Amino acid sequence: MSKDLEKGLSRGLTNYGDKDFSIYLRRSFALSMGYSKSVLKKPIVGIANSFSGFNNCHRHFPELLESVKRGVLLAGGLPIEFPTISLGEVFLSPTSLKFRNLMSMDTEEMISAQPMDAVVLLGGCDKTVPAQLMGASSADIPAVQLVAGPMMTSRHKEQRLGACTDCRRFWADYRANKVTSEEINLIEGRLATTAGTCAVMGTASTMACISETLGMSLPGTAAIPAVHADRLRAGEASGIIATKLIENPIKPSQIITEKSVENALRVLLALGGSTNAIIHLTAIAGRLGINVNLKKLNQLSDTTPVLVNLKPVGSDYMEDFFYAGGLGAVLRELKPLLHLDTLAVTGETLGDRLEQDSGYVDRKIISKFSDPLEKQGGLVALFGNLAPRGAILKRSAADETLFENEGRAIVFKSLEDLANRIDDPELDINKEDFIVLQNAGPKSSSGMPEAGYLPIPKKLSAKGVKDMVRISDARMSGTAFGTIVLHVTPESAVGGPLALVQTGDHIRLSVKEKKIELIIDEEELKNRSEAWSNSEPSLEKRRGYDRLYASEVGQADEGCDFSFMLPVRSLKKSTGKKIEIK
Repeated sequence: MSKDLEKGLSRGLTNYGDKDFSIYLRRSFALSMGYSKSVLKKPIVGIANSFSGFNNCHRHFPELLESVKRGVLLAGGLPIEFPTISLGEVFLSPTSLKFRNLMSMDTEEMISAQPMDAVVLLGGCDKTVPAQLMGASSADIPAVQLVAGPMMTSRHKEQRLGACTDCRRFWADYRANKVTSEEINLIEGRLATTAGTCAVMGTASTMACISETLGMSLPGTAAIPAVHADRLRAGEASGIIATKLIENPIKPSQIITEKSVENALRVLLALGGSTNAIIHLTAIAGRLGINVNLKKLNQLSDTTPVLVNLKPVGSDYMEDFFYAGGLGAVLRELKPLLHLDTLAVTGETLGDRLEQDSGYVDRKIISKFSDPLEKQGGLVALFGNLAPRGAILKRSAADETLFENEGRAIVFKSLEDLANRIDDPELDINKEDFIVLQNAGPKSSSGMPEAGYLPIPKKLSAKGVKDMVRISDARMSGTAFGTIVLHVTPESAVGGPLALVQTGDHIRLSVKEKKIELIIDEEELKNRSEAWSNSEPSLEKRRGYDRLYASEVGQADEGCDFSFMLPVRSLKKSTGKKIEIK
């Protein structure tokens, strides 16, 4: 069979032992869909569509899909849409992260198994973009990421509202009896009023910016609002580029490199972006054998300023960021720190892009490098005997008066324990204490939910307490804020030091020294470790994907990916055994 027959509909033929019969049979079934024989000779651009009735962020995808198809047709290709599972953040139980790896596998296998020469990835809601980038990286055919775009803000009285930083702020006020039941019900209907992802620099918008920085999305597309006409033009342009990549292929493995990943980390820090992005970028990079080191993150964070004044770090919203100059303006400010020879799907380098006219930049939204919002990056990794392999703090969204601190641990054994006791009037807790949640990491039955934004006890919030040090092996939404230590690794469910903390122990936090330490005698810690037993259900009591996830998911510093999804040369045996404390 000639090389020409290995493209388009003839790509990846089902093997019946007779290649001519295989293409003959495939064409006959394709013709049943109404295609002409001439159309079936065209190169095929697959469109991975993550639309779902359980994903409000993707409500506009039917229209966006048509714009992509138009672009493919204009460039001479044949667009063929195919579905994958979708991850609607607030509609999934126990947490969307648990299904990110499943969606990445779905995406990879459908790209690889079906006849397509390039693919456009339609995603947006928090975990869909990393899942698609993970899958596309592993499949490694030309791919273009097209994101949903952020929703527009709404109004409540004189205040602008945007999901979901404002929903957390008002809910905290409601718990503190500062907002009535009637008003919180009104606010509920005004927080999210258009299609699109959260209106702040949460995980979805952070990952959109990371995708564009990596070079997997078209320049200037990360921040376009979901309902803006430019979003449809971005769809058309993405279809055109994907089709052109067939003749002049640039694969994800040529775009996602150590240099582009470092650029993405710089941008993450400058945005004051989501803590979740560390896990996702680690997983995306890991699919190509690239390691994201948390100590390297700290080196970058010390030299990368926060430049973007958006919630939850600042005061504005994604639509403001779009009109202020968007990601391009941020990249130009960071130019001296970036690797400019990285490649994008357009075929141009980052340096080529930044030579173009920057246009208008609103300095109230995007600061100059010489006059930053904050002098150091938004995220910092903490290490110590409580987190030997690291933990993450979003310092740009935290109370710096709590950064150098020692407190008494108030321990909750699980999310159920937290829900049952946090608002108990008899709970022995004060504002100087550290709230500690155990058993909320990736191997726990909760699957590492966005529960790290632990509630302030009602009896303290009613007195005006707005922030406390909170520590867990869970995650938190990119829209959340507070002095919250997350992703403590190793996690409680594998016997990490967090599992050994008891109420009354003292913990020392030092952001300056990048440390999180349990102040306890080493002998006592060893005794507790020897006495520890896992309270999570055994694998034998779990089934299906739940069992696969619990068995194979990696720790937070490994991107919570499955070890068997890494490149073969990078495979690590996952034992799931208790971590020894030394």
